[in-house]
Amino acid sequence: MNTEIVVFAVLFLVVSGMGFVAARWRRADDLASLHEWGLGGRSFGSWITWFLVGGDLYTAYTFVAVPALLFGAGATGFFALPYTVVTYPLVFLVMIRLWSVSHVHGLVTPADFVRARFGSPTLALLVALTGIVATMPYIALQLVGIEAVLKTMGVRGDLPLIIAFAILAAYTYQSGLRAPALIAFVKDSLIYLVILVAVIYIPSKLGGWGAIFDAAQAKFDATPAPGDGILLNSNNQLQYVTLALGSAMALFLYPHSVTGVLAAKNRDVIKRNMSALPAYSLLLGLIALLGYMAIAAGIKPIGTDVNTVVPQLFDVMFPDWFAGVAFAAVGIGALVPAAIMSIAAANLFTRNIYREYIRPDATDAQEASVSKIASLVVKVGAVLCILLIDPQFSIDLQLIGGVIILQTLPSVALGLFGRWFHRGGLIAGWVAGMGSGLVMLYNIANPATKHAHFGGSAFPLEKLGLDTKMTIYAGFLALAVNLVVAVLGTWLARAIKMAEGPDATRPEDYVADRDDPRVHDLEVAGSS
Repeated sequence: MNTEIVVFAVLFLVVSGMGFVAARWRRADDLASLHEWGLGGRSFGSWITWFLVGGDLYTAYTFVAVPALLFGAGATGFFALPYTVVTYPLVFLVMIRLWSVSHVHGLVTPADFVRARFGSPTLALLVALTGIVATMPYIALQLVGIEAVLKTMGVRGDLPLIIAFAILAAYTYQSGLRAPALIAFVKDSLIYLVILVAVIYIPSKLGGWGAIFDAAQAKFDATPAPGDGILLNSNNQLQYVTLALGSAMALFLYPHSVTGVLAAKNRDVIKRNMSALPAYSLLLGLIALLGYMAIAAGIKPIGTDVNTVVPQLFDVMFPDWFAGVAFAAVGIGALVPAAIMSIAAANLFTRNIYREYIRPDATDAQEASVSKIASLVVKVGAVLCILLIDPQFSIDLQLIGGVIILQTLPSVALGLFGRWFHRGGLIAGWVAGMGSGLVMLYNIANPATKHAHFGGSAFPLEKLGLDTKMTIYAGFLALAVNLVVAVLGTWLARAIKMAEGPDATRPEDYVADRDDPRVHDLEVAGSS
């Protein structure tokens, strides 16, 4: 049997076994509650949280798609670096406040917070649906990494992919958030090992970094296209800046990011992690350069799937046994975020749809049971996405996800700092931002992938009547529309004296720490 497949399978099975035994790790008296199953008992310390959040944010798709973008378009792919640098100071300000108010009121999801802050089940429902819709394709994108590895190893057909996610579904159902938390240690260790070896070993085989960058420049010079090259140009600089800033604002709005943060045991854990997580950005920069290495090595994608260039590079440059380790690192790197994402999406359904509208008197055990089942349904939906949709379109789905989740920023992120916005204005802003964002995405074509619509996130400003070839991130414009309408809607709502929703929180709730004596159950009322 192929050595790569053997090494990959052994490591994959070992990690899967760890997922099943995770239920006994830091074992709780009872896993039958969302606080235990979905948030690990809110008890994770600095090291566990660092690996969990890092494993949550830096996914297998990152390890495949970022270098693939550099391979295809050049410097534009480096937007991931400033965006991950910018995001942590923003999160430092926002997430410790969300952790505190969630700790005081027993909140599990971002929509729980919106429900408590603005007293609006309608707005909370919109936030919950937005999170689920944005997360589903993100889970599917993890399959892109596994699928690229399987293709490179010569494994064809959908059965291995389905088996991998069936195993993921089983141990997530049993162990909850403890499973990805435990596996994250192995996943991150493997990723660091593989990347550090790659950035030292592969350049030495290709004639050094000078030769690598020369090869990349030669490729882009030979096939000139607007925006391609190892340097940015006047047409794509605005897109680069707005994409980096928009992505930074979106990252911790995703439900799975919030889930990783809320699992921390106190505010100091979050502060230390926001200070230490930029170490992953250094790793991301090294990962991105794999795209240029693939150019210098003469790597060709398998068919039209550009996502295979990194696995192909590992297959060509590494000995078979270490290529197997590298493939396992990418495959396992898909399991951690996929598990957290499915748990986060399931929690949104359970707390903000099932409990709010179907069974308001649900017990903790019933909530946990429903969330477990919902996590299975979410994974099935993700598998169907990848089986029924062209994987090239999966890249577009990721970009759409960022535009979608950004529309929750006014109610979630800004809501943590004040109640100036009226709930009616926030609902109107969400509708306007979501509508304009989807309209812009619909009107973006990508001739390279033969998509007339939803072909990317770079919206041409000339479509707004401006005499320029510059593009801008569609999510940035959509958020601007959202905010303008939310402000106007708030003024109008107050002018006609529309009822304000009750605020179940108090200013001191946002600075509370662990073991605060004011912890109580969430009790909110009101509707809109």
